[in-house]
Amino acid sequence: MTWGDTMSSDSRSRTAGSFAPLRQPVFAVLWAATVLGNIGSFMRDVASSWMVTELSASPAAVALIQTAATLPIFLLAIPAGVLSDILDRRRFLIGVQILLAGVSGALLLLSQTGLLTVEYLVALTFLGGIGAALMGPTWQSIVPELVPRADLKNAVALNSLGVNVARALGPAAGGLLLASLGAAAAYGADVLSYVFVIAALIWWKRPPATDTGLSEQFGGAFRAGLRYARSSRELHVVLLRAAVFFLFASSVWALLPLVTRRMLEGSAGFYGVMLGAVGAGAILGAILLPRLRQRLDADGLVLLASLLSAGVMAALATAPPQAVAVLLMLVLGMGWIVALTTLNGVAQAVLPNWVRGRGLAIYLTVFNGAMAGGSLAWGLFAQEVGIPVALLVGGAGLVVVSLLFHRVKLPRGEADLQASNHWPEPLLAAPVAHDRGPVLIQVEYRVRTHDLPAFLHAMRQVGGERRRDGAYAWGVAEHTGEPGRVIEWFMVESWAEHLRQHHRVSNADADLQREVMRFHIGPEKPVVHHYLALDPRSGRPAENGGRGAEVAS
Repeated sequence: MTWGDTMSSDSRSRTAGSFAPLRQPVFAVLWAATVLGNIGSFMRDVASSWMVTELSASPAAVALIQTAATLPIFLLAIPAGVLSDILDRRRFLIGVQILLAGVSGALLLLSQTGLLTVEYLVALTFLGGIGAALMGPTWQSIVPELVPRADLKNAVALNSLGVNVARALGPAAGGLLLASLGAAAAYGADVLSYVFVIAALIWWKRPPATDTGLSEQFGGAFRAGLRYARSSRELHVVLLRAAVFFLFASSVWALLPLVTRRMLEGSAGFYGVMLGAVGAGAILGAILLPRLRQRLDADGLVLLASLLSAGVMAALATAPPQAVAVLLMLVLGMGWIVALTTLNGVAQAVLPNWVRGRGLAIYLTVFNGAMAGGSLAWGLFAQEVGIPVALLVGGAGLVVVSLLFHRVKLPRGEADLQASNHWPEPLLAAPVAHDRGPVLIQVEYRVRTHDLPAFLHAMRQVGGERRRDGAYAWGVAEHTGEPGRVIEWFMVESWAEHLRQHHRVSNADADLQREVMRFHIGPEKPVVHHYLALDPRSGRPAENGGRGAEVAS
């Protein structure tokens, strides 16, 4: 159809804006290469999912493929997110693509020689899952480098669209290759797709990162990411809502190969058509999503996705005609993209740039953990009660938990998380080694006695901010002899980590600090003290022992 005949000028401008990131040559090339790579990956997944049904009749074995693909992401997403924040992302991605190409090459050789077994298939699928775990957070983290900030949301949406274009084309193409030429042809096509991705990454000349002397090491970056996640209530809500949705929604994905083969009596080609219909439905859902957002908030969108997915599960349990099943897959794809886009978008909106890779990795850990655990559980459950009953129970459970957790509202994600850079660097009598620590920071306030309750309420918000930005301990204390003389104290692992704190404070966090300052009545700004740990036995600077060291009062 010709969109220009039916769209208003505003709609046309919105559509043009949606594709604006493609005006950036690097983003356009990497986006196109990634679409080709994802098409190849979906072809490989179709071949593997179908081959396991030929090699084993056990529902648990079939579900184990889904588990093997997603479990590594559950186990490795957080370390991968750390690596994406501290390594050269371009070189890291090239290495991961070579690993994935090797996995598909091994599957090609084994299937061509007739040596492919369930054990080999599960092991290589697990290795491919390791590659996917390493790639996911890194790819998402490079997007802000490729497009202007104004185009970032559209770039994220285009990435989602690209995945679903691949989801629509890859399974169908993989199913046709599988049916006509065998599994080796599908695996070979996947190997070829990696050539384009690796070539595009080599072509991309990423500017060298500026060395500020504050580069994080793996251990410290890992702990900082976990501290942030532990202290961010907004992220907790997103993770909870994602976990309950994907735990129950995983049932349809774990059992779909068996539904196609046993209940619908479909061939490998038809299985590809089913998955292709999911991708087509996802594209349709992405097109409709802007209109849905005008009528529903994030919570309403997730509930809608749950109801659509549950309805599809219930309908599949009746073993409908194949044509009806394809239409159901269109509906499933719509519900799936609505849920994925909504939850991922909220997760991105509540994460500042400095911890985005690690935060998204934690989200991916929860997502894939729920998918991996759910897939295995639903496979075992179906083995005991049958596929139709498992689908009905999964659908009913999805409706129930979605209604229960609908009251746990998703954050709006409207806070300004750009770095404020309002915190001046500490004044030093002499240079301090970056690895010295831990560090005790004290901020002294003067507060009217009757303002203390409101002050402490505001301080609790600041305490959460200090912990998110790097503090592992925080508290507030009042002088025994001077009511209203209050100190805020917090501790960080090292002097370098405290300097990083200065650059991590967002504009929203700065607003929290200004709210506290309303209650300060001193003639000057609050006095800030920095204390570096000493080894009480030697009197020398203490070795950086993180939480193990103590600071005397």
